[in-house]
Amino acid sequence: MAPDTRSDDTIATLNLYLIESPIMMARQQGVGDVKGTVKRVLLRLVSKDGIEGWGEAAPWEVFTGTSEAAFAAIDVYLRELVIGWPLSNIRGLMAAMDRRIIGHGEAKLAIEMAMFDILGKRSGLSVAELLGGRVRDTIPLSFSIADPDFDADMERMKKMVPEGNTIFKVKTGVKPHAVDMAHLEAMRSEFGDRIDLRLDYNQALAPFGAMATLRDVAQFAPTFIEQPVPRDALAAMASFRDKLDAPILADESCFDAHDLLEVIRMKAADAISVKLMKAGGLLKGQGIMAIADAHRLPGYGGTLWEGGIALAAGTQFIAATPGMSLGCEFYMPHHVLTEDVLEERIPNQAGAVVVPKAPGLGIKVTDASVHANARVLATA
Repeated sequence: MAPDTRSDDTIATLNLYLIESPIMMARQQGVGDVKGTVKRVLLRLVSKDGIEGWGEAAPWEVFTGTSEAAFAAIDVYLRELVIGWPLSNIRGLMAAMDRRIIGHGEAKLAIEMAMFDILGKRSGLSVAELLGGRVRDTIPLSFSIADPDFDADMERMKKMVPEGNTIFKVKTGVKPHAVDMAHLEAMRSEFGDRIDLRLDYNQALAPFGAMATLRDVAQFAPTFIEQPVPRDALAAMASFRDKLDAPILADESCFDAHDLLEVIRMKAADAISVKLMKAGGLLKGQGIMAIADAHRLPGYGGTLWEGGIALAAGTQFIAATPGMSLGCEFYMPHHVLTEDVLEERIPNQAGAVVVPKAPGLGIKVTDASVHANARVLATA
């Protein structure tokens, strides 16, 4: 269905920023390391009646793609489609964008979240309320233990645990197994059962021989073991789920609803990580969780390298989606980015992210706050 360009309920302008932000610490992951800076794309839409909405695309080159590609996807292929589209028809635009260009879910998500931001501001409702209403006002926060300097992470934990932060996800499989075991032992010895310990291999293990490794780490009673093997090794994931007491969580194996159906068919996971950058949309994320709910698979709010705009959208999504019950790892703005582009960061209190209640995404961004708190590499 073509947009009604006669209506005032349309998108009038679209501005893009490709930005680079410094980070406080190196991050060592199973599929790739990050240090120094991270890149992402910010998007500003303005409706014909003058209401502004913000979105963010944060791909990771080893996971979903590049920020430069997301920038080009919006500027070259989607801009013409978006301008003049009615804001009240988000589903229609998402379908039209899928027909216009394959993939680039992060770019489409940025447009969708900016549209929801405008609609929320116009109606006086938060995005969570537009998505069906909030079922939670706070989300337990998980911090990833991924610094190449493990002693530095231990010092962070010693400060964070007394403040109420108790969920820690350890990036395993990057260092030798014996080193991982020593680190897990150190954490349990220092903090005991006060911490909710989770493990994430980011596909680091080969299926052959992985069982022995996972049996070793299972002795530390992890809440779950995330994506131990490559995303297509579902038979191995199913065997781990069958033979280990520790639950198995699928991340890279579960990008979209089609992936989830195969995970369910293979009985390859006990839970899933829903990243909006993977799902390619807030509505698509809720669609994934509708399937997961029917099979009693809880969801975890994963992240790539998003800043405050995208993570505001993530908090609104989790607040409105009952099955997203395993918390979130939205720690980047407070613990990794040296500066964020928001005028004021979303509060973290007692180990939880507080979901904004103000209209739209519940955040404030300005052109000045973007230029003051990030290096702008390109605009369009």
